[in-house]
This record gives sequence, structure tokens and C-alpha cells, in this order.
Amino acid sequence: MVKRVSHKDSMCGVARPLDAIGDWWSLLIVRDAFDGLRRFGEFQKNLGLAKNVLAARLRNLVAHGIMDTVPASDGSPYQEYVLTEKGRGLFPLLVALRQWGEDFFFEPDEAHVLLVDRKSGLPVRKLELRSQDGRVLGPEDTVVRPPTSSTHAWR
Repeated sequence: MVKRVSHKDSMCGVARPLDAIGDWWSLLIVRDAFDGLRRFGEFQKNLGLAKNVLAARLRNLVAHGIMDTVPASDGSPYQEYVLTEKGRGLFPLLVALRQWGEDFFFEPDEAHVLLVDRKSGLPVRKLELRSQDGRVLGPEDTVVRPPTSSTHAWR
């Protein structure tokens, strides 16, 4: 197996987190944690993932502070996996990925799960990127600025 390149020293805010969440299984584990799954067996059953792969992904998420292990809530000798504050910070990313997927990977009349507001039952509004003054921004409205006096790769 080819060893992945680490981006831990990158100055890019897109590249650096990929060491923690840069494979699809990790994001699906986090998605399932948001849906209330906590036990190894629950993740394994829901994802159909080989136990060794799941164990490696969970270890990586714990090592990066995205999930933590806690004693089982039912008092059994097992441990459970819970999202940390850092892990809960992935919620907007997952919502953006979900909305992008709904827009571009489903036919207009094709059924798919829907993210709704628990209180109202209404679908969640589309995420928007806004400027400091409230304008909606698109890619043409932004630029990545390199840090001053640096020789590191920033993109």
C-alpha cells in the first residue's frame, strides 16, 4: 500500500485537515456520529466496513481530536465514540457536501434523504458564503492570500 503524503505542515486550510478527514470512510463515520451512532458495532453495521479499516479510521479520528472515547452510556464495559467540539465543527462541511451532492448527483425527481430542521420539520436552507458586509460570495469574489514573508507552500 502506498503511504499517503501528510499535509500537516501545509499553510493551506483545505490541505491540512485532509490528514484527519481525507478519505470517504472518515466523513461517513462522522456523518453517522451526527446521526447518533456511538458504538463500534453500530458504525460497522451501518457502513458495512471491514473491522480493521473501521478501527484504523476511528483511531485516526480520535488521534486528531475529532472524536473521543468515553465509557459506554449503558454501564457496560465497552467504550463509545463521541464527537468532540472539533468534530462537531464538521457539521457545516457535511451539510455543504450533502447539499452539493443533492444538486449534482441526483436526478431532479430522484428520491433521497433530506436534512430538516428538527423543530419545524422544514428542509434546511442552502448554505451561503457571505462577505463581512453580508453580500453572497462566489468563487469569482474571493482570492486566497498567501501569508506575508513565507517560503512555505500555501496552496
